Formats: sequence, C-alpha cells, structure tokens
Amino acid sequence: MLIPRGLAKEIGASLRQFPAVCILGPRQAGKTTLARMALPEAAYWDLELPSDRRRMEIDPETALREAPAPTILDEAQTIPELFPVLRAVIDEDRKRTGRFLILGSASPNLVRGLSESLAGRIGFLEIAPLTWREIDASRARVSFSRRWHRGGFPDAILAASAKAWHGWMEGYTRTFIERDLANLGVDVNTSLLRRLCGMISHSHGNIWNASEMAGSLGVTYHTAQRYADILEQAFLIRFLPPWYANIGKRLVKRPKIYWRDSGLLHYWLGISQGSDILSHPKAGASWEGFILEGIINREKLARPETSPYFFRTSSGLECDLLLVRGKELIPIEIKLSSSIGREDAEKMKRVMALLKCDQGYFVCNTRRSFQTSKFIVWNARELLASDSWSLPG
Repeated sequence: MLIPRGLAKEIGASLRQFPAVCILGPRQAGKTTLARMALPEAAYWDLELPSDRRRMEIDPETALREAPAPTILDEAQTIPELFPVLRAVIDEDRKRTGRFLILGSASPNLVRGLSESLAGRIGFLEIAPLTWREIDASRARVSFSRRWHRGGFPDAILAASAKAWHGWMEGYTRTFIERDLANLGVDVNTSLLRRLCGMISHSHGNIWNASEMAGSLGVTYHTAQRYADILEQAFLIRFLPPWYANIGKRLVKRPKIYWRDSGLLHYWLGISQGSDILSHPKAGASWEGFILEGIINREKLARPETSPYFFRTSSGLECDLLLVRGKELIPIEIKLSSSIGREDAEKMKRVMALLKCDQGYFVCNTRRSFQTSKFIVWNARELLASDSWSLPG
C-alpha cells in the first residue's frame, strides 16, 4: 500500500519559488514515490536506467532545454557533470520556476555539485523514512511497537514477516555498502565499513569517540571519522551536536551518535523480533533514538528553522534533546519507563534553571499525557502524532 507523505505540500511551495528543487534522503526512503504522487503529470527520468542515462549523456543541453515543466530527475548524483548544464539552461529563463525536481541519495558529489552550480536557483528538502504521524494518518495496520522495531523504510515496515524484514535489511545494507558507494566514487573497505556499522550500533546514543573506534578497528582516527562521515552524508546516522551556552558550567563538546532509522539499529544489533527489544541491553538507547528522530523529523516538517541539540554538563546533568527555535529553548527528556520519578523531575528543574526555561518536557510510555506547573509529560505515541507541544483542551 502507498502511504501519503507529509512533504508533498512543501514540494509544491518550493517549486513555486525556485526553478529547481532537490529532495535529499537515504535510498528506499520513498523519494520517488513521494515525487510521483506530488507531481503525477510530471515527466520522469531515472538516471540509473541505461536508456535515460544515455540520452542525458549524449546531449544534456537539448534534453534539459526541451524537458517539460516539471521534470523529475531521479538519482541525479550519478551524472554530476549535469549540474553546470542545468544551471545554464535555467539561466536562459531565470524567472521561470517549477521546472525540475531532482532526487538523489545524499552524497558529497550531489550536495556540492548542486550547491555550487545552482546557488540561488534551487531549494532543498530532506525526506526521512516514514514518520509515525504519516503512518497513523494513513490508517495502515502498523502498531507503534512494530514501527519502533522495523524502522521507517516503507518496504521494511510493510514486510510480510520478521524474516522478510530481516532479508530486506540485509539486502539494503549490502547494496549500499557494496554497490551504491562505489557508484558514487566513494572508496571504502567494505569489510571495515561493516565492522564500523556494528560498532556504531553498540555506541548508539553515546558520545562519539572516533579515536576509540579507530583503535578497535585498527585504523587511524581520520579513517574512522571519514567512514562515519560517509554514513552521515547518506542520512543513515546522525551526529547530534551539543548545545553551547555561557551558563558558567563546563559543557560536553563532542556530538552524540545515533542510527537515524531504528530498524537499521536493530538489524545491526541482531534483534530480529520486536519482542526481544526490551530484554536487550540497548533497549533504552534504542527507544531514545527512535523518539528523538521522530521528534526531530516532526519538528522539521512544521518548523524547518528549528535546530536540534543535546545538553550535558561535565558533571552529568543533561537532557536528551534540546530544540532551539531562535531564542526559544525546548528541553526534552526521553524515558522508556511508564512514569517520571522525583529524581527525573529534580534533574529537569536544574536543567531548566541553567537554560532559563519556563517549561520542561518528558516523553515516555505513560498511559496518558498530562501537565504540571513545570512540566508536560507526553505519551510518546500521542506526541509523535501531534503537531504541537501544547496539550489539547
């Protein structure tokens, strides 16, 4: 079944503003489906297909000039030399908007080529795997726990069985590591990258330490960092930066690392059944990353200007997620438990005092969302299906 995506409206708005719009995101996140649902009448070129690729390589100027508006160019990073030609064609009629919708897996070639060649002519949108709000709105028969275990890639979450899900994940990771990176011209040792992926799964939710990873892998710090950067540029992992503020405290200054898709985390941890998550040592970190990613993606759709951070002092006082909307700070603590203890409340009060915030937030497995004088305690499922941080009523 097809699940409508929340980014469809943003595509239309961006195409009305720019001659070209680029949707970036990991492979199999639903870029092509989204584009064709948003623009059902658009011409479509898949630049991984030999016939479409040859036509574009033989005479790209004529092909682009004669392309109807809008035209979808899928997997554009496979022909990076296309971007300067695209700029020249756009500049022939600079005020004409909505001409090209460019899709591609995130890569240095794609981002750099588009940014350098099409500055001021292109808008960027990022698509993540399916959010809970999109699944919930579609009325698809997917439980919240299944979404947590399987992640948000459409084919993974809709797989007929846990075995089929595991097979899809194996094929996905193998294709990315063994084929996609080579096609992008990225030189990696596939065995080393696989080992790093497994190690990242056990560091999920922790402070990133490239030196420690390098020592375990038997490589240099720079190699470990480069491989991690590749995964980040492919939208597979997230480096969550720390929040810096002049608050008279020593603050942690290294990022935390997360797998962006919970299904990929569970695949690398070897958790094949959803029922096995809670007994796994990484259950809490898995839940934290799952909820954190869901909140960030929800926030980006509603308010693209919001920046996500975490906050931690050298003494260990922290909050898992800090959303920064200009001068507004939203401190969030994510708990797998079904209730908030006195110690949790006291720590949040101390964080709020340091950050000068009037409201703190908890996201957990409570049976219902509720509000106190200082906090809002959200049921995780209700929050991810909501578009507001204020309780209704």
